[in-house]
Amino acid sequence: MAGNASESPASLSERELQIIDLVAAGLTNHDIAEQLEISKRTVDNHISNILTKTGTDNRVALVRWALQWGKVCIDEVNCCTLPTTPVTNLKKDQVMS
Repeated sequence: MAGNASESPASLSERELQIIDLVAAGLTNHDIAEQLEISKRTVDNHISNILTKTGTDNRVALVRWALQWGKVCIDEVNCCTLPTTPVTNLKKDQVMS
């Protein structure tokens, strides 16, 4: 990936992943703080740590990184969905295609 993004997934805490998801949803740090019932300063610190860990410079680059590494799902984009029909019930030619 071009830019400063890390070339491997970073080790992130559950809270950091939660914050990335809220950033990807378009929330401001103030909105994230209200939703998680923590201070804005704590959110600011989390964002700073996340940017450092992921090697990204800003929120846009962070969301791109999160999409690349499958850390977020936005409107069914980058989501892994399981088939609704078990493979054993499919005909052989359906499985092969």
